[in-house]
Amino acid sequence: MSDQAIAIVGMAGVFPRANSVEALWQRLLNKQETIETLAREDLVGKVDPAWLDHPDYVRRASCLEAPGLFDAGLFNITPAEAEMMDPQHRWFLQICWQALENAGYPEPEMRGLKTGVFGGCSIGTYFANNILGNPKYADRDPVSIMMANDKDFLCTRVAYKLNLTGPAMTIQTACSTSLVAVHQACQALLSGECDLALAGGASVSAYGPMGYLYTPQGIRSHDGHCRPFDHRSSGTLFGDGVGVVTLKRLEDALSDQDYIYALVQGSAINNDGASKAGYTAPSLAGQTDVIQEAMQVAGVEACDIAFVEAHGTATELGDPMELAALKAAYGECESQRCAIGSIKSNIGHLDCASGIAALIKAAKSIEQRTLPATLHYEQPNPRLGLESSPFFVNANTMPLPQTGDVFGAVSAFGFGGTNAHLVLSSSPDTSRALGGVYDA
Repeated sequence: MSDQAIAIVGMAGVFPRANSVEALWQRLLNKQETIETLAREDLVGKVDPAWLDHPDYVRRASCLEAPGLFDAGLFNITPAEAEMMDPQHRWFLQICWQALENAGYPEPEMRGLKTGVFGGCSIGTYFANNILGNPKYADRDPVSIMMANDKDFLCTRVAYKLNLTGPAMTIQTACSTSLVAVHQACQALLSGECDLALAGGASVSAYGPMGYLYTPQGIRSHDGHCRPFDHRSSGTLFGDGVGVVTLKRLEDALSDQDYIYALVQGSAINNDGASKAGYTAPSLAGQTDVIQEAMQVAGVEACDIAFVEAHGTATELGDPMELAALKAAYGECESQRCAIGSIKSNIGHLDCASGIAALIKAAKSIEQRTLPATLHYEQPNPRLGLESSPFFVNANTMPLPQTGDVFGAVSAFGFGGTNAHLVLSSSPDTSRALGGVYDA
């Protein structure tokens, strides 16, 4: 076991058609897609008629059921202030509070635990759609409006409202944001900058369920289904969600008898640099290096890892490049023994929150020793070369080893080239024996 292991002692989140981690987990076990088909009449007046009647307009969306819900009073926030605040900020604050509650540390500083906050969010569409140009806010202080909406204040607001005195840092690396935030939180714990850490991300659009116009060769799916690694894959679609994990050094978690979902045995981040076809293109070298570095930090061999929760966007370039990097990192193998999957087949691509959604799925898989199916998989994309690799796509829910250590991995790759990879393992038997009560 790595001497740098970090324990996941709490988690919380809200996702499309799943208002908690447990609700999401049940959706995954039941092989349910949370992406909804929109009625045409519900889009009239919201979407340009020329688009709505276009044969390539896709009436599919992956949104939160009640994005406007917020318990402002719990955080001593006035209704007027809450109304001005980006829903991503509101939800991130709420989910951070829930993640501390889930870990059993509602007021960690009162127990002498210096607590950090690491996270990021997507572009602030709420400001553009609801605040900018709205006469209601014409006389409001521009600085107050900025602090209620700008990304810079996402994590520091959490630290202020929850009285947390560790580092509070907004992380922004596009699609890899929330997994990079977890890595940064782990590093802060290992360096002693904090004793407890919250890490995650938020992506909530102010436009609500809208659908989109499909563009050939673009990143979005032609029919609103995300089919990672499948021969019919045509891209992804973007959705809403918020997720946060509570992290603690393993030795401290064991000493305090915390319930442990899973361990982060090692993590790594890097950037592709210029070694790729374009700014938004993936890089074989960059992805391979970050996977190998995370395994080296974890002290784990490729043959030990039972599954990889992949970035898995189902895009023309993304999936083949990701598999090429995994094959380069893992080496040749005579048998296909390591499962690969992607939660994007269930909930879509949550942008800045996609990495934390993947991590929550992976951690729950290890805790429950069950790996949910990847949806919409029939036959492998022939460009992947799965037949000459150690990987297979689990189209059905499968059990993981019920005894001994279980290892898994999670990847997130961002536009602009910042890559993140984590190696996870099951918690020690001493922790599992506690049988902690949790309600994620």
